[in-house]
Amino acid sequence: MNLKLTKSSLGTAFFASATLLFGIFSPEVAISQSPDPDEVRRALEAQIPEDPAAVVAWVSKTPILVGEIMPRVDSRIREITSKSEQTPNEQEMKYMQSVLFRQLLTQTIQLKMLRESFLLSQVGTQSAEKRNDAAKKLESRALQMFTESEQPKVYKRLGVNTVDDLDKALQAEGSSFESTKRDFIDQMLAYLYRSDAIEKDPEVTLVEIQNYYNDHKTQYQFKAQVRYEQLTASFEKTGNRDAGQAKIEEMGREAFFGGSMQAVAKAKSDEPFAKRGGLHEWTNRGSLASSIAEEQLFSLPIGVMSEVVEDDDGLHIFRVLARRPEGVRPLSELQDEIRGILKKQKTSAATKRVTEEMTRRIPVWTIFPDDIKGSILLAVAKPSSSVR
Repeated sequence: MNLKLTKSSLGTAFFASATLLFGIFSPEVAISQSPDPDEVRRALEAQIPEDPAAVVAWVSKTPILVGEIMPRVDSRIREITSKSEQTPNEQEMKYMQSVLFRQLLTQTIQLKMLRESFLLSQVGTQSAEKRNDAAKKLESRALQMFTESEQPKVYKRLGVNTVDDLDKALQAEGSSFESTKRDFIDQMLAYLYRSDAIEKDPEVTLVEIQNYYNDHKTQYQFKAQVRYEQLTASFEKTGNRDAGQAKIEEMGREAFFGGSMQAVAKAKSDEPFAKRGGLHEWTNRGSLASSIAEEQLFSLPIGVMSEVVEDDDGLHIFRVLARRPEGVRPLSELQDEIRGILKKQKTSAATKRVTEEMTRRIPVWTIFPDDIKGSILLAVAKPSSSVR
């Protein structure tokens, strides 16, 4: 045996602010709008047992209890409400409890599936007794790593020195010392399974890079571009055309005889880039609001100051510093970028494949089978009629 282990009615101001702050549906991505009525209805119809000892999922032979999930839900809701100026009403509270419970239950199931998959990868089809022995050895190593590396970090973060004080501090966050320790062990075994099953640095051949480039060449096309300087006397700021004409002519003379359009632009020009000396870096053809200005910029000789150009906004003088024609970025510039894209694609495909295989090998029963593909409905004795 090769054992391995190394180091709607919810569209209120409260709901809007809570979702923007915390992203109720996702731990990573905040949402910016209220859910539709069907989402609200499904969430409020969800039946979550009130008994902390009630089993809400089985992952192989490992149960998941309400008491493992709900304290984290309550902690999350306290965090949300503490940072919102609005107080949630009863329906909003039930909605948040339902959505957060299902989200956290799904994450817990997936983590335990990975843990079970790693144990299976180590012991294969050996007897239950040998499997249990292997599990104990692996968990013992993970526990040692928790004690030596993770536990001191948690002590430091919470400013405590004893296990009792640590447990109290963690309970205030909706966790506990035991659950933190258990989660660390599960996460370590899950990490090891992913590390074994998914290649970290998949090989990408030059042929694959060339094929990707050929298939996506339109993405690497670029329009004609121009880099230029600009002086502007706006009609809005000068008040009338005559005043604008006098101002642009004065700036033009200073730039022509003084030789620095950028210095004049910083001192006197009205256009938005004046503080940068009227310097416009590479600008795509077709991106300018003024067609008159664009025509000048793509026809003027390079390095020559233009005559005074008038459009709806005011009077301008341009000098083109450089132009480059439209074209396609060469493959030589894109190899590393494309290689990175293809590596991500291969890793994603491998992750999907491993997840599907894991789902086939690890039986899961849950009260929300729609949330875990391939899982089986778990009947719960006397569920509550609503979320707590």
